[in-house]
Amino acid sequence: MSNTDKDLVLYDVADGIATISLNRPEVANAQNPDLLHALDGLWQRAAADPGVKVIVLRGNGKHFSSGHDLRTGDPLAPRTFTVNEIYATEAEQYLGYSLRWRNVPKPSIAAVQGACIAGGLLLAWPCDLIVAADDAKFSDPVVAMGIGGVEYHGHTWELGPRLAKEILFTGRSIKADEALRIGMVNRVVPVGDLDAEVRELALGIAAKDAFALRMAKRAVNQTLDVQGFTTAVQAVFDIHQLGHGNAVTVSGLPVLVGLDGMKSEIARRG
Repeated sequence: MSNTDKDLVLYDVADGIATISLNRPEVANAQNPDLLHALDGLWQRAAADPGVKVIVLRGNGKHFSSGHDLRTGDPLAPRTFTVNEIYATEAEQYLGYSLRWRNVPKPSIAAVQGACIAGGLLLAWPCDLIVAADDAKFSDPVVAMGIGGVEYHGHTWELGPRLAKEILFTGRSIKADEALRIGMVNRVVPVGDLDAEVRELALGIAAKDAFALRMAKRAVNQTLDVQGFTTAVQAVFDIHQLGHGNAVTVSGLPVLVGLDGMKSEIARRG
């Protein structure tokens, strides 16, 4: 397996399957800007490679992703950033990346074990299929921080309106068996069998005609878009930005990225 970007994300291609592995197991694959940029680069690499027919996204260690990395920097200091800077940063690395991954014209599978919290949903939900280990738990507890939900609002589409409200209002987790019952995941398997099950599924898909797969994915995504998916996600993202001001009062966290990450991201954007 080849390493990229200081080993934050790993990439491997075999048998027509590109496997992208989050590689910060020491922090439960928490996401910082460097990891997200590396991840997006590998999604685009897989999309452009004619030898890749299926993309698998997984996380090393016990957890798929614990979401945004909130550990770095002074949480009050980001008040000095303008609304425009915060909006542009999140529009790219949260909403923008998730929509771009959703629309990659190749089938994708998320292999989820352990925690998939808040920002972790921004990685799993854009994938076409989700295979969950029996220890997987999905949650978006950010209402407790004073924000109405993470930036990519797949909640209503993935959960249905009433369960989406319950999950957001209470912050409780959805366990793997419940996720299967409501159709948010395709399969639940023992955690020790997760990688093997996902590989078998990916191999079966990779055996199909690439253009037919592309058209099948496009048909489903376009049907969702006709129903308003992308427009709704963008509208909720705009509302989400108002939550940063409220979060200062509720939790002292005006943005859901560490200060160091925000500084480097704004510098990168110029």
